[in-house]
Amino acid sequence: MRAVVYRGKNDLRLETVPVPRIGARELLVRVAVCGVCPTDIKKIQYGTVPPPRIFGHETAGTIVRAGARARGFKIGDRVALHHHVPCLDCHFCRHHAFAQCETYKRTGITAGFEPAGGGYAEYVRVMPFVLPGVVKIPGKNSFAEGAMLEPVNTVLKAVRRLNLLPGDNVLVAGQGPIGLMFTRLLQLAGARVIATDLMASRLRLARKFGAKWTMLASQPEKAGRAVPCPPSDSAHGVARPAGPQLSPCGVAAITPRGETLNPQLAARGLDAAVIAVPSDDVVRQSLAWLRGGGQLMLFAHTKRIAPSLNPQPSTLNFPLDLASVCVDEKDLLGSYSSDFTLQREVARLVFSRQLDVRDLISHSFPLEQTAQAIALAAHPTPDSLKILVRAGAD
Repeated sequence: MRAVVYRGKNDLRLETVPVPRIGARELLVRVAVCGVCPTDIKKIQYGTVPPPRIFGHETAGTIVRAGARARGFKIGDRVALHHHVPCLDCHFCRHHAFAQCETYKRTGITAGFEPAGGGYAEYVRVMPFVLPGVVKIPGKNSFAEGAMLEPVNTVLKAVRRLNLLPGDNVLVAGQGPIGLMFTRLLQLAGARVIATDLMASRLRLARKFGAKWTMLASQPEKAGRAVPCPPSDSAHGVARPAGPQLSPCGVAAITPRGETLNPQLAARGLDAAVIAVPSDDVVRQSLAWLRGGGQLMLFAHTKRIAPSLNPQPSTLNFPLDLASVCVDEKDLLGSYSSDFTLQREVARLVFSRQLDVRDLISHSFPLEQTAQAIALAAHPTPDSLKILVRAGAD
């Protein structure tokens, strides 16, 4: 079969490899589509794991072979796959910290070599311990929708970690595919969403996904400080509110859906902020704008700082006012990867199209152009959002 093999830093090669053999309790799935995830991009671009591997874990396809003891599945089933499934019994699982579970950290889907997801290939082997994560795709839904279950799960998990009430005001910084999912799921939960992004095209889509207000941001950092955008006014179709104004990342404009960001909201501050971009400056500013008792959710800060033998306060990427956490009772939260217990709800949201993920998919590349797909996902353009790789026909 054909597969895109990672051979080293920024080195992806289309090769011919054996079709995986399966055991009695395993499945062989012919891949239809696989999403491009930032996690894999980082591994490929920075060479953080040893080669060879076949990446790709947001996978959907058709079962073409089922082991004799793989109960509940049959040849021809259209399925979405999850490469990580927790044990549900360890210390971490009992605390719902599933991503810390040792079983969860194992990758249960492979197209060959060290298991790494395998979705950038024509066939994948699904191991027994991740079979509970296999979701059947209804006939009315596409493989592309099935491939989006895993990223949607990660977002819903983070939303559920927030202690929100209907009518709360929540900032979502960044309106890429993940940020747009946050915007829609928060709106469905009754929050009033303020969406920010560097690209006006993404803000227009954010309004479609339920943002009450949108705010155009400038580049957050230049020469070590925030750079404000040129001022704008109603002559450009932008309503600027009176009184104090939230301005994450050098906000240039507020473009609400027929509404202005009222002074009371601006003065009161945010009930929560979701940081869907890896910007320390956005974290610092958002934490300052949280009202007492507010919550700040980190979702995109996945690059670790190298450990120091003599850590000093100056090693922080930004000054953190610990009193704002203690005295003002603000919560600083993180969320990483998916929550297996949300699987059914995620499937319902996606397959019913309450969260219509089809609007998030902007590009689809054939398997032989996987490197181009990853390059576009790593350097998005105004017209790019979620990128898929096609190993077969949908």
